[in-house]
Amino acid sequence: MKVLLYFEKQNAMKQSGIGRALIHQKKALELAKVDYTLDYKSNDFDIAHINTLFFDSYRKLKKCKKKNIKVIVHGHSTIEDFRNSFRCWKLVAPIYNKLITRMYRHADAIITPTEYSKSLISSYKGVKCPVYAVSNGIVLDDYKYNEELVKKYKEYFNIKEGQKVVISAGFYFDRKGIFDFLDVARSMPDVTFIWFGYLDKILTQRKVLKAIKHKPDNVIMAGYQKEVLKGAFMSADAFLFLSKEETEGIVVLEALASHLPTVLRDIPVFDGWLTDKKEVLKGNNKEEWINSLNYIFNNDTKEMKDNGYKVVEERELEAIGNKLKEIYETTMNK
Repeated sequence: MKVLLYFEKQNAMKQSGIGRALIHQKKALELAKVDYTLDYKSNDFDIAHINTLFFDSYRKLKKCKKKNIKVIVHGHSTIEDFRNSFRCWKLVAPIYNKLITRMYRHADAIITPTEYSKSLISSYKGVKCPVYAVSNGIVLDDYKYNEELVKKYKEYFNIKEGQKVVISAGFYFDRKGIFDFLDVARSMPDVTFIWFGYLDKILTQRKVLKAIKHKPDNVIMAGYQKEVLKGAFMSADAFLFLSKEETEGIVVLEALASHLPTVLRDIPVFDGWLTDKKEVLKGNNKEEWINSLNYIFNNDTKEMKDNGYKVVEERELEAIGNKLKEIYETTMNK
């Protein structure tokens, strides 16, 4: 069995969660000893695993169908998580919604990261194929404590001994909770808040650009700094992720893999696998998030960090690769 892993516009998406999903899928299939190709012009594959939902992705799906090649579409995106993202998203939403539902309707199977995103996609009109919940996975070895990366992070931001640091990561989206992040920071002036991530100005909502321009002095907008971010995961005091909608949240897996205490907005995607006060701390408003951060600063969180690490251990890539292999075989033999 040979699989086509298809990612349209790879360069444009390499900094996103979907971009990292490609890296994870390749590694997972290698560990599961599944042969794959990234060459979309090749005819030498038995099943297609399409990860993007743009026009060329649909054309590739149709070509595969004409050749009686089964197609699995990866549900990285939903109608719900497109809201409050790019500039003019409301104008684009009808086209976007049509694109993704068209892809899902014509798939032979759909893979999506969580039970929550599975429930959303399964509810879309015309989706009749099997939908499987399989995590994007994590490479645990990449997040083992690395003194060199920690040093690089501390030197980059000139972090002093005893300085409290809270980090977050994501595109400059309202959906990612950037307004609440800035609001929490404004109420905790003695703590340094660092946001990792970037989005071109032409794509960023004006209200987000305005908020960043008037950010509090204790907030650093760090842009996309891959190695520095890893060092921050390993050394910061807390990860504050206030996204309003996710299909999984790869950065949450990365924080837990780094043994970084994590504070989340209490949204449905985390139900069933991340429990408040067990693996993470959850909240619904600024007061609760501030209280959670202060708890982390003033208490031993080893048990919570260990519990969080157990969650990501179950999502190690070898296990993910075996699940993907099983789904490929089931779909081909259907």
